[in-house]
Amino acid sequence: MNKHFLGDTAVLLGRSLRHIARSPDTIITTAIMPIAFMLLFVYVFGGAIETGSDSYVNYLLPGILIITIASGISYTAFRLFLDLKGGIFERFQSMPIARSAVLWAHVLTSLVANLISIVVVVGVALIMGFRTGAGVSGWLAVAGILVLFTLALTWIAVIPGLTAKTLDGASAFSYPLIFLPFVSSAFVPTESMPGPVRAFAEHQPVTSIVNAIRDLFTQQPVGTDIWIALAWCAGILVLAYLFANLTYRRTIS
Repeated sequence: MNKHFLGDTAVLLGRSLRHIARSPDTIITTAIMPIAFMLLFVYVFGGAIETGSDSYVNYLLPGILIITIASGISYTAFRLFLDLKGGIFERFQSMPIARSAVLWAHVLTSLVANLISIVVVVGVALIMGFRTGAGVSGWLAVAGILVLFTLALTWIAVIPGLTAKTLDGASAFSYPLIFLPFVSSAFVPTESMPGPVRAFAEHQPVTSIVNAIRDLFTQQPVGTDIWIALAWCAGILVLAYLFANLTYRRTIS
């Protein structure tokens, strides 16, 4: 059964990746908005924002990576909605393939596409002056957090992809996720925020994730932030996975 599932997932993943290869504008579009934010904040607002960091792009990049992922996963819901309304799911049901392979192919496609977008954004950040002393272990830790966060958000994206009534509704769910980094430590220290806003910012998942990545890039002790970040990512991933699979079973039943 495992071999059957893995083989089916690989075939369907190849199908989804071919669609992306034929339409690279999806990755380009995903990367454009975070890059635009990065240019805007560094070159327009950066001089007016006090972060205690030598380079604002170094301070900013972890939050931009989160925005990159949040904007990228909307395409998962978009592609799922199109497959569902196009009758592809019914066609797959008539074939001897593992049912869960359909969802996993979309999830893994999202992971690959988002990782490519992240590489593009990091490349632009390097051109803009981003520098880090992080070694291989630091980069691997950052990559691990981003992969876990991408999987968590992607499984969330599966739910509107299966339940939305319109194409716009399928992808619009990502807007609140894109907004979250703006009410966190991604752009300014939370100490500068008014009381209620600061309380929310310091206790939402993006702040701990951004702080952990920032500490890894600057080779600072990560403290409890990395464990809080991993707990948030793992908790969201488990809940989203369970709800997504429940929704999928109801949709195809």
